[in-house]
Amino acid sequence: MSKQKNTLPLDAVCGEIDIRIDRTGQWFHEGSPIGRKELVKLFATVLKKDENGDYWLQTPVEKGRIQVEDAPFIAIIMTIDGNGEDQILHFETNVGDTMSAGTENPIRVETDPETREPSPYVLVRDNLEAKIARPVFYDLVALGVDHQGDFGVWSGGLFFPLGRLDDGL
Repeated sequence: MSKQKNTLPLDAVCGEIDIRIDRTGQWFHEGSPIGRKELVKLFATVLKKDENGDYWLQTPVEKGRIQVEDAPFIAIIMTIDGNGEDQILHFETNVGDTMSAGTENPIRVETDPETREPSPYVLVRDNLEAKIARPVFYDLVALGVDHQGDFGVWSGGLFFPLGRLDDGL
């Protein structure tokens, strides 16, 4: 007689979880801020984004959808190795993830069509982005150069446009 293990399928959906990440990267549960940074870091390790743009906390046995107002992470620190076209820009997020801007972790900027305000992002991992904090973005802009009519930065041998020079940057 064989024993069968009673386990859920890997993609068992538990529905909505009352967890929200606001525009500043603050995590909330049932409307209250999650104060334990280590718990937020743990949740961040199981965060996924699907092809529809929905965010999920997913373990090997279940997953639940959460709400994210903008990007789930905030890039709060930038460090630079080298300079010019050979420089590498390194970022650290509010949950301790680190990445270097390049092929695997591109920088992109969305511009609000009404206000023209830029919203910069860097890819952290697996379709998850960090919004680049305003002070870090100012540092990024200070490194900017003109390249074929675009204003942007170099990292890992790639040029990342931050905007067009004719857009008033």
